[in-house]
Amino acid sequence: MVPVLIEATGMKVRVRFAPSPTGFLHIGGARTALFNWLYARHTGGTFILRIEDTDAARNTQEAVDVILDGLRWLGLHWDEGPLTGEATGPCKGERGPYFQSQRRENYQRRVEALLARDLAYEHDGAIRFRMTREPIMIPDLVVGNVTRELTDREKLEPDFILIRSDGQPVFHFVNVVDDLDMGITHVIRGEDHLSNTAKHVALFRAFGVEPPKYAHIPLILNIDGTKMSKRDKGASLTTYVEEGYAPEAVVNYLCLLGWSPKQNREKLPIREVIELFDLPQILRHNARFDINKLHWLNGEYVREMDRDRYYELAVHALARIGIDTNKFPLDYIKAALDTCKEKIKLFSEVKIFADFYFKDAVDFETDPATEFPPEVRSRLARLREAFAASPAFDAATLEKTLKAVVVELGIKSGLLVHPVRMAATGRPVGPGLYQLLEVLGRDRVLARLDRVLKI
Repeated sequence: MVPVLIEATGMKVRVRFAPSPTGFLHIGGARTALFNWLYARHTGGTFILRIEDTDAARNTQEAVDVILDGLRWLGLHWDEGPLTGEATGPCKGERGPYFQSQRRENYQRRVEALLARDLAYEHDGAIRFRMTREPIMIPDLVVGNVTRELTDREKLEPDFILIRSDGQPVFHFVNVVDDLDMGITHVIRGEDHLSNTAKHVALFRAFGVEPPKYAHIPLILNIDGTKMSKRDKGASLTTYVEEGYAPEAVVNYLCLLGWSPKQNREKLPIREVIELFDLPQILRHNARFDINKLHWLNGEYVREMDRDRYYELAVHALARIGIDTNKFPLDYIKAALDTCKEKIKLFSEVKIFADFYFKDAVDFETDPATEFPPEVRSRLARLREAFAASPAFDAATLEKTLKAVVVELGIKSGLLVHPVRMAATGRPVGPGLYQLLEVLGRDRVLARLDRVLKI
């Protein structure tokens, strides 16, 4: 892909994602980060991460980690920032994001420049900006030209605070100073920020520069059309990590919330999205979040996923529930997980279909004494003898062996299939019975049958 340069200025694109560390990464924030990242990758530009942490009372390292971990999970790696000093771990070689709390000298220098030119003044201990009284036209790459006039309330007091009386700079001021200092060429953010943009444009011009290009993207709504708040189910990115969604499926779905490729295509590899993505293609209307569509898309990703990627995500899902697969041979792990690939749509479902492979003894979902009454144990005892004597322990041989016992006992196959599955896995559902028995192997299967025969 040939990077697209900014024709009007000759400058390369520089965009940023600037979240506040609240301990929560909203799905809308994740989509904003994604659109910025995509535009940077499409144009060969730079994607910057900036943490807006001037509110010291709310800031914790844990809250910052939620943002960093979420972006890493999505694969949205930022391009520049101060060195963190970390030399080891999963983020080895990664630069840290910019933190507004570490840039106070910049804000002080900028506000002094405004004071010196009488573009700002002190009032009741705070510093206010002399806001223009004229309408401001905002050229927006998504919304179109928007003219912002002072509201009736603003006409009474149009000037707004830059530095509070306690010395804390406000969002509008630090946002503009950072965008100016970092050479941001495009501000891509949610449409809910459009109402702030006139103040930002006025501040840029007060500093003697033209503002960056703005692109306000549509909001994400619930399926019923209401605004998605942080209390709504599915609003937090952490939900999708914990429920076992594939990051690439979530990224793909977020791309479709406010942007659409041609031919109504829905499943696209990220490299193709990067080639196609551009700001004029962003849709004007708000996007509705459909969890059922995301669930379907995730299932498609799992079904078509490269084997090694599937093993990686499945092993991570097992690790989250405390199962250490490192204790087992690699071939055994892969064989076990292969029996589940066509069954699951979420990696959280790996527990249901695969945890029994990695336990010394299975956990029964029902009372074993009820599940295995004397007549059932008698049938299983005969099957155990046949399994023990079987010349091979592959799926095809095991199926023939079980069916032969069924004929010998004069019963329906379900009266043996169900109890042997329960004995081997602890559950009434799971991978194909004969395949899972083959993977478990003769010794494990006989040991699990012996356990229920002792009830």
